Amino acid sequence: MARRTIDSTIPDLSGKRALVTGASDGMGLVIATRLAAAGAEVIMPVRNRRKGEAAVAGIRAKVPDATVSLRDLDLSSLASVAALGETLRAEDRPLHILINNAGVMTPPQRQTTADGHELQFGTNHLGHFALVGRLLPLLRAGRARVTSQVSIAARSGTINWDDLGWERGYHGQRAYSQSKIAFGLFGLELDRRSRAEGWGITSNLSHPGVAPTSLLAARPEVGRSKDTPQVRLIRALSARGILLGTVETAALPALLAATAPDAKGGVLYGPAGLGNLGGPPVEHRTFSPLLTEDAVRVWQVSQRLTRTTIPADSLT
Repeated sequence: MARRTIDSTIPDLSGKRALVTGASDGMGLVIATRLAAAGAEVIMPVRNRRKGEAAVAGIRAKVPDATVSLRDLDLSSLASVAALGETLRAEDRPLHILINNAGVMTPPQRQTTADGHELQFGTNHLGHFALVGRLLPLLRAGRARVTSQVSIAARSGTINWDDLGWERGYHGQRAYSQSKIAFGLFGLELDRRSRAEGWGITSNLSHPGVAPTSLLAARPEVGRSKDTPQVRLIRALSARGILLGTVETAALPALLAATAPDAKGGVLYGPAGLGNLGGPPVEHRTFSPLLTEDAVRVWQVSQRLTRTTIPADSLT
């Protein structure tokens, strides 16, 4: 089946400073490349410097005049998040775009972060929560657009309030859904609080649909020695243009949410195709688990678990 071309226009971003987590491969690398091509200065915080340097070289091969730089970040370590915040605050330059894109998905066995939190909840949600808190003065100074990448997994499931760390009866997929639901609730609550308190930040959500990224591929660091059957099927369907997107099209909802002049806060952007699995990026109905009254509870619990208070004006 022939795949129709899907793309969206990125406005001129000259003079804008953008930070993208998870930008060393997959969708994150596509996002960083497109932002750089539109004229933004792009900061890529990475855990693996060698991989990050290869990504930067790839961007510069496509965008010779790109302004792009690496920083160190391991979202599974709150100390690493704090260190990045300190580094960027010392640079004292506003951030205009923050795309919270990095993530980990379904380790076969329960793993924990450096701080003892279940790995998916700790990385996908708590790490990004703490990062926003640490960067809040710079985001406010830049009247930033903050786009948080959730997942189609957030359209079902719940938060396991009785066992947030999945210490009793770990289930990788349910823990992943929980991490993305909590993260989405945080992104929506960030926008609500910004409007109520006059922070000047616009916060929205995106999700990529389904595409052949590395999330379900072999990843020894999360205990997965070979590709899952799911990712093999996803690659086959994507290559044939059936229902699913590509890595390039999967990056488009986040780019639309983060850069379009008319993109709104407090809403979700994702693919327009059948089941929101693929297709051009659009605003669409927010997943029902993100419409609960748990956002304030998520915020409060996240502050306690990360030892991060938002707003963090005292950090300036």
